[in-house]
Amino acid sequence: MNKGLIIKRQWLNKIFNNGKHWEMRSTKTKARGIIQLIESGSGLIVGQCMLAGCHEVTRNMAENNFESHQVEDLELLKKWRFAWRLCNVEKYQNPIPYTHPQGAVIWVNLPAS
Repeated sequence: MNKGLIIKRQWLNKIFNNGKHWEMRSTKTKARGIIQLIESGSGLIVGQCMLAGCHEVTRNMAENNFESHQVEDLELLKKWRFAWRLCNVEKYQNPIPYTHPQGAVIWVNLPAS
């Protein structure tokens, strides 16, 4: 079973176009490996990446690593204090439609491709 991570368009744009590689979340994750990237509210899988790890980000780390998280309002990082480290990001030329299960807000279990 493949995993799809739901991300809002503004952050996906930064991941695909600006080199953002810390997806900031309010919780830790133990997930690792290749994951699909889903644009929130679109019904589309728009890319994939390797989820390489997770670490807590201190205020000092956030101030010194803007290019990694690209969150302009550092106050948001009081809640979103865990960086899910993304690498080998690939944007699909042709997004893939999927059926969004009711209640899924962070992860979607996708059928094997």
